[in-house]
Amino acid sequence: MTSRVAAIDCGTNSIRLLVADVDGGVLTEIDRRMEVVRLGQGVDRTGRLADEALARTFDAARRYAAIIGELGATRVRFVATSATRDAENRQEFVDGIREILGVEPEVVSGDAEAALSFRGATVVAAAHAAPYLVVDLGGGSTELVLGENQPRAARSMDVGCVRMTERHLVTDPPTVAEIDAARADVRAALDVAAETVDLGATRTLVGLAGSVTTVTAHALGLERYDRERINGAELGVDEVLATCEDLLARTRAEREALGFMHPGRVDVIGAGALVWSEIVRRVRDDVAAAGGRLTSVVTSEHDILDGIALSLG
Repeated sequence: MTSRVAAIDCGTNSIRLLVADVDGGVLTEIDRRMEVVRLGQGVDRTGRLADEALARTFDAARRYAAIIGELGATRVRFVATSATRDAENRQEFVDGIREILGVEPEVVSGDAEAALSFRGATVVAAAHAAPYLVVDLGGGSTELVLGENQPRAARSMDVGCVRMTERHLVTDPPTVAEIDAARADVRAALDVAAETVDLGATRTLVGLAGSVTTVTAHALGLERYDRERINGAELGVDEVLATCEDLLARTRAEREALGFMHPGRVDVIGAGALVWSEIVRRVRDDVAAAGGRLTSVVTSEHDILDGIALSLG
């Protein structure tokens, strides 16, 4: 039986909506959209959701509520991730979303976030060799989940494009010292994550979310963002690393001039590229140490949003 559902993913940088028909585990997309609201603005420093960030997020939620009503979705699930987990005033966010959408927003754990991302990503990952390492690189956190048909190990790291920008990459373009400090943070987080997730067991590395898809758009030489070309794209490891370095070295004005760049990602894509490059490099090296070889990386446009929608079917 087909169900029309609405999934909302509210992260540190963006809030996204997917309205879809779900039938027997098969998802048919009706509408998908994204707004950059920067809910996590300043959370790493203050521990609180800023009033202006809440206002932006509530405005977007009102627009989404209208779309959900117009399209006739009968079930709605709202998932909030890193910024909301970290905020001492998250109840203000929860109350506001409940009033606007009539559903209780779920402030999920990092492990729950990872499992939802893995379920969404397997739409693309299934065409490649398992085990898959699915990496959901967000604004405040990054989830690593290893598995085949189901996750077998997962870890959430408190590194993301917004958090690393606010914590380290404050100069335009960032200085060598700032970049080194950010890399040290990411490497330390990966050391901890590797205690839980066997990175060396990876056969296919799959990257999700805006930082990864933007890096992919740049590597593909796109003049405008093209979801169809980005989804499922397979790039060489060296190509990914070189593209990340290029984006990190650019000024914000130079990034803004790129036709595929979303305006809300201009100031944080350098940090996103840095995090992605460190993950790709570490996985490549751990796979090599385990006697394997990782030569390419897969990008998926199917992610936690798809996982949320499928959970409602």
